[in-house]
Amino acid sequence: MKNRPPFIQALTFDDVLLVPQESHILPRDVNLKTRLTNKIKMNIPLLSAAMDTVTESDMAVALAREGGIGIIHKNLSIEDQSLMVDRVKRSESGMIVNPVTLTIDKTIRDAKNVMNN
Repeated sequence: MKNRPPFIQALTFDDVLLVPQESHILPRDVNLKTRLTNKIKMNIPLLSAAMDTVTESDMAVALAREGGIGIIHKNLSIEDQSLMVDRVKRSESGMIVNPVTLTIDKTIRDAKNVMNN
């Protein structure tokens, strides 16, 4: 067996009790950055559950915009999972990679149909 690093003790939500009180620390001075892995940095220590009632592309986008990570659930076809991941990646790039374009004679209904497909 390989030499494995020892388990590091960590805390869960139930292990911590936060009591509201006055603080002299300003919110802008707080740093919540952490690492999920050696290569993945997070600006907030929040990762959503990979559950179909919790994380799809909308939740993953919202968390990504705040610096967290959303794990897309597995109760989808591989194609649908891929589409959700693509939506998350495209929402953060700042550039529309595959813009939807229509000719001037098309209606808003036509545009919505193209965007929904």
